[in-house]
Amino acid sequence: MARIVVGMSGGVDSSLAAALVREAGHEVVGITLKLWPCAEEDGGFTREDACCSPTETIDARSVAQASGIRHYVIDMEDQFRAGVVADFLAGYAAGETPNPCVRCNEKIKFGALWDHAKRLGAEQVATGHYARVAQVFDRWILQTAVDTRKDQTYFLFSLTQEQLAAAQFPVGHLTKDQVRDAARNRKLVTADKHESQDICFIGPGGTGEFLRQEIPGAFRPGEIRLEDGTLLGEHQGLGSYTIGQRKGLGIAWKEPLFVTRIDQGTNTLWLGERSALLVPGLDLRNCTWHQGALPAEGLTCRVRLRHRGTPVAARITSRPGTGPGGLPNARVEFAEPQPRAANGQACVAYDDTVTWCWGGGWISGS
Repeated sequence: MARIVVGMSGGVDSSLAAALVREAGHEVVGITLKLWPCAEEDGGFTREDACCSPTETIDARSVAQASGIRHYVIDMEDQFRAGVVADFLAGYAAGETPNPCVRCNEKIKFGALWDHAKRLGAEQVATGHYARVAQVFDRWILQTAVDTRKDQTYFLFSLTQEQLAAAQFPVGHLTKDQVRDAARNRKLVTADKHESQDICFIGPGGTGEFLRQEIPGAFRPGEIRLEDGTLLGEHQGLGSYTIGQRKGLGIAWKEPLFVTRIDQGTNTLWLGERSALLVPGLDLRNCTWHQGALPAEGLTCRVRLRHRGTPVAARITSRPGTGPGGLPNARVEFAEPQPRAANGQACVAYDDTVTWCWGGGWISGS
């Protein structure tokens, strides 16, 4: 019997994960992380579906008590602010569109929480992510979830070998319907809860309001121009836009327009038709490859440029140097030109059957 820490967010997936680990004969320690002020009296906001809201914490504790599991609430707000929110703000200030959920898994759920679990004498950390992990020879490799509609390997690509070796995903072999049925059979109070879809630290006002409050310097008025240089109007801050955005541009034109470039140097927003978004490839920085270094001839694979995006055929090759995090750079070349994704987003690689996740990197240019 091993001692395993289960991250209990208060949702049905992590609740069932805790129950399954306990039923497998392990000693379970349930931990709910307080990551952000989630009530007005705490200096934050009230949103019942936020992962660290009082409602979620109460539900997690109820499940733990009913299952005979020890449960603790750990304040990791400072670590979350430094490791996830600061990166999010810096990315937007630099004209990028960061992905905080990937950073949270890497730095908090399998970073700070795993460090805490080791101090408790735990051997692994289990969560309610829809993913699987397998040891192939001497390497730990991510496998996509049985329920491909819910697969979350995109958000886990940057986990290290140590983190993958310590990770357990008890619901990765189940569909969402099976998870809910199993939770109902166990009379878990979270069985029919709705899922949270939004970034947990963004309040009711949305991302724009949060960014205006935190980085007001990113909201200086500037020019909106067409790719041919035509002046179209004025924007109220580049922080409100992302590459590929179509809605909310406030520009009437004969053809649908998309954000094609965000130029921080001149504070200019560039728009164009969809064809202007197509690129043959992208540069990646700070890459993580679960199989080890990339093959000399490159990695033939399929890549996702966004969560739930259709995997497209590509080849990834090494690129000289390392990113700011000290991890290797790479270049992805598509079999056919693709609409480019925003800098700061993740590009995640899979095998041809989209069964194995090979890792990925952060988009840094074209």
